[in-house]
Amino acid sequence: MRIRDWDRNLKVRLFSEALMNVTFWMFFPFMAIYFTESFGKDNAGLLLIFSQIFSVLASLMGGYYADRFGRKRMMVLAAYGQGVAFFMFAFASSPWFTSPLVGFICFTFAGICGSFYWPASQAMIADVVPEEHRSSVFAVFYTSINIAVVVGPIIGGMFYADYRFELLLAVALSGFALATLLAKWLRETVPMEVVVEQYSGKWYKVIWKQVRQYGVIGRDRTFLLFIVAGILVGQTFMQLDLLIPVYTKEVIDKQTLFSIGDWSITLGGEKAFGLLISENGLLVALLTVCVTRWMERYQERFVFVGSSIVYGVSILLFGQTESIWGLIFIMALFTFAELMTAGIQQSFISKLAPEEMRGQYFAAASLRWTIGRTIAPFSITATLWMSYQWTFFLLSLLAFVSAFLYVIMFQRFEKQRAKRVGMQP
Repeated sequence: MRIRDWDRNLKVRLFSEALMNVTFWMFFPFMAIYFTESFGKDNAGLLLIFSQIFSVLASLMGGYYADRFGRKRMMVLAAYGQGVAFFMFAFASSPWFTSPLVGFICFTFAGICGSFYWPASQAMIADVVPEEHRSSVFAVFYTSINIAVVVGPIIGGMFYADYRFELLLAVALSGFALATLLAKWLRETVPMEVVVEQYSGKWYKVIWKQVRQYGVIGRDRTFLLFIVAGILVGQTFMQLDLLIPVYTKEVIDKQTLFSIGDWSITLGGEKAFGLLISENGLLVALLTVCVTRWMERYQERFVFVGSSIVYGVSILLFGQTESIWGLIFIMALFTFAELMTAGIQQSFISKLAPEEMRGQYFAAASLRWTIGRTIAPFSITATLWMSYQWTFFLLSLLAFVSAFLYVIMFQRFEKQRAKRVGMQP
């Protein structure tokens, strides 16, 4: 499905979200280093865990409201909220006022807004794209994000240390611009029969109703296994902006990347990490669509299981080398694991989800990231109790367990699908 044939909503989002993503990735990869330097490893890990608890709750509520009040409304409100959060974060890193604690609070609020935005944005794609084209559309959006992952850290690496205020201000302005464009150009796509304009109950009744709604999803054992396996394997790739930047900063000394005569490029610490994350983004930007089409030739069972195994191997290797060229090779392997499921996982969720609960299923599926990210910062604290090598080993073990859970999940899924086909006249 070519971009020119897309629904207008998707075209507007593709280009407006690209602006936000580029500015966001100018500073986001360095947040683990910033909070670790500001609060220490032990406190930084606990604070990041605390931050993600709120994102989990917001993600649950976000799917509920995306189904009840509309995709557009939730996306616009969330984008404005992120703009406000980053503006306050910029103020807390300004020449006139500096407070890492205020910055952390703003970072947490921005994460909450992102958790409201995500399920609505994913459900909107499923609303307007036929099932047979969803994988390719999701892959294009994923590629767009990873182009930002290439460009953003390169710019951020040059300006982050001395111009943090200006970078955060740019993110805030991008958030306001995104919200304005979405409000002006998007149309609502949620099926009108499930839109509720007002809810007259108390706030705690809304939460209780939400818990009951997700209780229905929890009884879908196949979907529940999908979430748990995703949380476990997420402990590997979430270290890309948690443990891996701290590891490269502390362990990787200055090394020569290239040397031609008297001219050479040396990297170490934060610059080495900037190179690795830019490599990840570049490979994803170049290869997402290609690898997605390749993976579509295989059964989803083999793709998900294979991705977890490759993640486990690559994260294990991370802790075994201090060579910059070794890390570049391992990052390529790590990225391949990411690309294997990049385009098909959202399409697979839409297969599991009833149409009237699509927003909630996407929100519940995002628990793989929100709950996973809640647990992931433990890795930073774990390095205080054990070596980096043992920490990476435990992360790889979780990835291998997730592969086993995917095997069980697909056995259940295929039995359910065969049963549905057998019941059709």
